[in-house]
Amino acid sequence: MKTEEIAKVCHDANKSYCEAIGDKSQKSWDEAEDWQRESAIKGVQFKLDNPEAGNSAQHEAWLKDKDAEGWVYGPVKDPVKKEHPCMVPYDELPEEQKKKDALFLSIVNALK
Repeated sequence: MKTEEIAKVCHDANKSYCEAIGDKSQKSWDEAEDWQRESAIKGVQFKLDNPEAGNSAQHEAWLKDKDAEGWVYGPVKDPVKKEHPCMVPYDELPEEQKKKDALFLSIVNALK
């Protein structure tokens, strides 16, 4: 599979997972903003380029990307303000967010 195809599966699984934990804010791949699709593609590419990287390394790469794009911590994800509640070190993430990261990486590993 191509990187973008894997990213689409990851994104849509993430949407379903978020809905299962009560977060109905996620859009499908086809309706998602460009920045969301690009973030998923970058996440897949990072894992493909760094197959031994664990969940915390994946999150740190995501943080670095978001920081470079001007995102900061905020209690609620707000793409206009570029605020995100996951802009914290991996060990400070809520357990449900760590599980979301694990799901993402599992999908990449299964489809690569």
